[in-house]
Amino acid sequence: MMWLGVWMVLVGLTLGVVIGLNVPLVIPQVYGKYLGIAILAATDSVFGGIRAGMEESFDNAIFLSGFVANTLLAAGLVFIGDRLGVELYTAAVVAFGVRLFQNLAAIRRKLIKK
Repeated sequence: MMWLGVWMVLVGLTLGVVIGLNVPLVIPQVYGKYLGIAILAATDSVFGGIRAGMEESFDNAIFLSGFVANTLLAAGLVFIGDRLGVELYTAAVVAFGVRLFQNLAAIRRKLIKK
């Protein structure tokens, strides 16, 4: 049952990437930082959800609230940093990057052990 949820997430992620790469959408350069950090925050949440699913502790409400909260917090840091003239988004990049690699390492360990 747990693997069904993991496969659904992976299929959804793959489908989203394929659709995103084939839709002719141009994002203005001024929003580049916002989009980049939002994608990083969302990817961190997805890998956290996969990890929680593999550990059989996945909760949909926690996943969705974390997904939204992480994305909004990251975008807020970029916005405040832009207004202050400080590269504040670097803190979000480091934080989400570290968590993403920690989740990926945990997923890899779980897969190797099985």
